[in-house]
Amino acid sequence: MCSLHSTTKGRDIFEAVMKAVNSVGGFEKCSVLATDGAKAMVRPKIGLIGCLRENEMKCPALHCIIHQHALCGKSVKQTETLKKVVKVINMIRGGNRALMHRQFRNFLEEIEAEYGDLLMYNQVRWLSAGNCLKRFFELRKEIPLFLHQFFPSENLEQELLSMDFSRHLAFLTDITGHLNDVNLKLQGRGQLVSDLMAHINGFRSKLKIFHATLGKNNLSHFASCSRLASECEEVLDFSEYCPELQTIIDEFNTRFSDFESIKNDVALFNNPVTAGIEEQPANLQLELCDLQADPFFQTRTERGPHFFKLLPTERFPNLSDLGLKITSMFGSTYLYESAFSAMKFIKNRHRSSLSDSSLLDSLRLATTNIDVDIPALVKKADRPQFSH
Repeated sequence: MCSLHSTTKGRDIFEAVMKAVNSVGGFEKCSVLATDGAKAMVRPKIGLIGCLRENEMKCPALHCIIHQHALCGKSVKQTETLKKVVKVINMIRGGNRALMHRQFRNFLEEIEAEYGDLLMYNQVRWLSAGNCLKRFFELRKEIPLFLHQFFPSENLEQELLSMDFSRHLAFLTDITGHLNDVNLKLQGRGQLVSDLMAHINGFRSKLKIFHATLGKNNLSHFASCSRLASECEEVLDFSEYCPELQTIIDEFNTRFSDFESIKNDVALFNNPVTAGIEEQPANLQLELCDLQADPFFQTRTERGPHFFKLLPTERFPNLSDLGLKITSMFGSTYLYESAFSAMKFIKNRHRSSLSDSSLLDSLRLATTNIDVDIPALVKKADRPQFSH
């Protein structure tokens, strides 16, 4: 980490990154550069990536897989339904509506509703829409009753009770729920780029299943739609949402192209014992021949970094380098985002002063997984110092 005190243009970031990387051996050792896709990062001439390419830096650059997944989720075209949901939530508990919010919670308590409140929607937070819609769907019968009692002039009751709105809401709740599930899988520490790619490829396959089953009006994978259909006497047709699913599938197929450049290396990393030797780079082929002919490695069940730890470096130098390269790659900016959240908490208005060094020390304490042994430090500080 380093501080930028003035502008944060691509050139400023490039100079700061160059200074930091050169201190540890330069870009020759850099396995990948993961960015959040901002213009200052990816512009071809004035962004960080553009500046690196101008200076003939060859390391691959990846657009954070979590950011790309979130952008794919925005291709869902049920925006009018979401706007209506957000409007109703803001009417009940948005802004300075503390009294209305209390009345709503009391209303839900009186009628013994399953949930006691609505959840707010925040466009910046990736998981917000799914959680908000799920709660709104669960309270879809209670909310119109409350609006009829407190907002009779708005005429929202019949609109929210209409079958068209209910179908749109059910489909949107289910598809955002599926998107949330894979988003949660992509987050967290200790995930290799191979793990992230596996989550995305698995979800691509699930989308095809969703499209095929929904085309037959089979609601096995759409819990909210199935629940709505069971409550309705008439047969509801949800197959009309197949074009929207196809849009999401197309979006997933067009994105993540930067990860295709490391696809073969990741496949070899995941299972070198059964990999096709002729398909691999020349510098790995002879070592793979020895590896796949060795009965010790043929019987091993370890995969990924645990398998590459078994390889003697002097016997398999290039394969060992491949294992280190893939293990050291960051496929997302999760660690950066979590560290940035910690920094925002540290740099609050209640601090009288904060220097670069004290901020770095505070961030190290906030982001480390190592427990600080306070008693040992106090004991060491209280120990008398003797001079000889």
